[in-house]
Amino acid sequence: MVKTNSIGLRACAALAAIAMMTTGAIGQAVPDEGTPGEAQLNLPDNPTIYGPSTIAMRKATAIINGEIITETDVAQRLALVITANGGRVPAEERERLRLQVLRNLIDETLQIQEAKANEITVPDEEVQQSYVRVARNFGRAPDDFAKYLRENGSSEASIKRQIRGEIAWSRLLRRRVEAGVSDAEVQAVIDRLNAAKGQAEYHIGEIYLSATSETAGEVFQNGRRIIEQIRAGGSFSAYARQFSEASTKSVGGDVGWIRAGQLPDALDTAMREMKIGQIAGPIEIPGGFSILYMVDQRQVLTADPRDALLSLRQISLPFAPGTTQAQASEKAAAFAAATAKIQGCGGATEIAKSVGAEVVDNSQIPVKNLPPQLQDMMLNLQVGQATPPFGSQEDGVRVLVLCGRDDPQVAEGPSFEKIKGDMEDQKVNRRAQIYLRDLRRDAVVDYR
Repeated sequence: MVKTNSIGLRACAALAAIAMMTTGAIGQAVPDEGTPGEAQLNLPDNPTIYGPSTIAMRKATAIINGEIITETDVAQRLALVITANGGRVPAEERERLRLQVLRNLIDETLQIQEAKANEITVPDEEVQQSYVRVARNFGRAPDDFAKYLRENGSSEASIKRQIRGEIAWSRLLRRRVEAGVSDAEVQAVIDRLNAAKGQAEYHIGEIYLSATSETAGEVFQNGRRIIEQIRAGGSFSAYARQFSEASTKSVGGDVGWIRAGQLPDALDTAMREMKIGQIAGPIEIPGGFSILYMVDQRQVLTADPRDALLSLRQISLPFAPGTTQAQASEKAAAFAAATAKIQGCGGATEIAKSVGAEVVDNSQIPVKNLPPQLQDMMLNLQVGQATPPFGSQEDGVRVLVLCGRDDPQVAEGPSFEKIKGDMEDQKVNRRAQIYLRDLRRDAVVDYR
């Protein structure tokens, strides 16, 4: 069912809503066809606006079915998002984020209210347990995390409210939303997996922005600004949670593993050309635009060479502060000449001493954990060989010597239970979108 630990920010990056092999569609919310009362809007081509054009959503506070969201609530949650992005958010971007945070708080309030109406409560002890996990994801003890939040304009209460809302909503969905998946459906997925053995598979993230013909230009520019912020160091997962309109929003836009041919043509073409760590878009698709992020790549039911575990010896030569470019180049050339003589890890230490370099050993390092520029290089090295020198004037120069490699085992694929659980999650997430849409329709919201 819906994951209860997908608690925003960096914590949500650890969770995935896997769409692997179950449908040909990406994560956009799927409308329920044939809903009673649905009809096409009859709008004039050139409407005249009567009255002030101020957008209500720009107001700082709102009352949702009698419950107040204050300006402080919005400011503290906005600070939480900005903190997750390392504080690197320009002033104009903060205003857009503030509007999105208000919308998210309205949805969160509706979810909490609906859970309460169904007599669902979340004990304080359970909220605290999740809060401790989030603090650890930030590398902090709970008390230090509370202080850290206050220093950055947020609060412990704000993040605990989000935690409580997500847990309550998850439990409500488990009670109210059925998502049965038959054994035959699961077996069909397993059969397709076996038939696709060796084919390329892609782990992607998505931010989906809906648009009409009238709003396409504005939405496209919004997507470009989101990409700029992510490329500048912002968290893809945090932006997906705030802006995406896909069912994968709650898990940071994580679509999971999919194969070529499962996406709309425009997305499929872009995906095939992307490298790990790249972002692409905004890509126009029916109904809006998508931003894709390439998390990883592999081959179906085939051992991934990048899962190999390496034993490495790092030889590094730091540059003293104030080293000029010419001096750095001269030292790097001497370092390269010395390390070119390395013949196995056994002699690497002596060569390092001869040039005043430092030696550090690392074992059981997965190839995929190395920087992308080094991965292919390491896969092509034989035991005892060293990489060419690499580094920078600030970090110095270094080489890696391959001391050993444990090759990965052939992949067996996900279990029957795992596939079934993922399929159920996908169905629940789609129906949850419809459930929340209905709550919005019935809500009484007063902007102040």
